[in-house]
Amino acid sequence: MNSNNKNAVEQGQLPLVRNAARTDVPVDVVAKQKTLLGAINLCITESGLEDKEIYLTLGIDAGHFSNLRKGTGHFPTEKIDPLMDLCGNEAPLIWLANKRNYGLVLLQSEAERRAEQLQEMLAAERLKNKTLIEAFHGRSFA
Repeated sequence: MNSNNKNAVEQGQLPLVRNAARTDVPVDVVAKQKTLLGAINLCITESGLEDKEIYLTLGIDAGHFSNLRKGTGHFPTEKIDPLMDLCGNEAPLIWLANKRNYGLVLLQSEAERRAEQLQEMLAAERLKNKTLIEAFHGRSFA
């Protein structure tokens, strides 16, 4: 893909978009959707974002987006993940897993991943600090 033609999500920019608050859509609400389109529309509705904020950010034509919402067009599969990030919920993913008789388990939240990374950095700094103190005093504490 030409870097000049990247959409706003790929560039890390969200034009005209307020951040959608992270929302946990209950599985039973998602499961009531008869189609993936229903889950996509639920994802959009639960976000509280305006359609314009979504289609501009995802780089989808306004008319095509309108058709997608009505079911007369197909939602581009490569846009589902950015849609869920933008809308702050996983309704389409939950629907697909439920449809296939699977459940979902979050492996590690972003906060947990960052905390683990910071703990590793802190341990490395402590070791470095201990080594410098030992060198300064000319002895080993090991």
